Amino acid sequence: MKFELMSLPYDEKALEPYISAETISYHYAKHHASYVDKLNTLIEGTEFEGQSLEYIIKNAEGGIFNNAAQVFNHDFYWHGLSAESSTPSVELSDMIKRDFGSMEEFKKTFLNKAATLFGSGWVWLVLNENEKLSIESYSNADNPLRHHKKALLTCDVWEHAYYIDYRNVRPDYLENWWKVLDWNFVADNLADVEIDVTNAYSQPCNDNSDVCDYVDSMQKYEETPS
Repeated sequence: MKFELMSLPYDEKALEPYISAETISYHYAKHHASYVDKLNTLIEGTEFEGQSLEYIIKNAEGGIFNNAAQVFNHDFYWHGLSAESSTPSVELSDMIKRDFGSMEEFKKTFLNKAATLFGSGWVWLVLNENEKLSIESYSNADNPLRHHKKALLTCDVWEHAYYIDYRNVRPDYLENWWKVLDWNFVADNLADVEIDVTNAYSQPCNDNSDVCDYVDSMQKYEETPS
């Protein structure tokens, strides 16, 4: 089985002026694509060849883990952005208010955690085992799958995600990243919390929600012949 680079759910210019087409061209077509290519090379002839992306992330170490996790992380990141305006669902808003006090406090806490993460990594909104929302930051390629938490939203704070547009001013990138969040995708992930998105479907997800688009894109990994 060969992993494939996902198709972007929008045009490269769609997120301008907040994320430029040039940034997406480098971030998606070069960095993201290179993780896919390297993962395919590294798993060839190993116990991980033919396994799902989630299985690899949960069981591999070193370069295989790093590249598999970066494929998953970037897939999740791109699906979580949109040029279309959206707002959190009532359920999500209620949970944010319950666990963070207010949407304003949630945004402040999330962006501060992303701004102060040392070096490269990812910041996630997750649902924990106790059904509470929390903001988790992970260095390098680490992600919630590795820690048995349900991912709802992620922000990439590797420099290649923002350096072309914002140079080293990460907080400016974060403020503008917030403006193109696809809250429908976040709400769908919350509503779909009981579903293992990489293994649960034997047939394509057939409705038009963002989470189903994501499920279908992930399923292609398992269906692509080697």
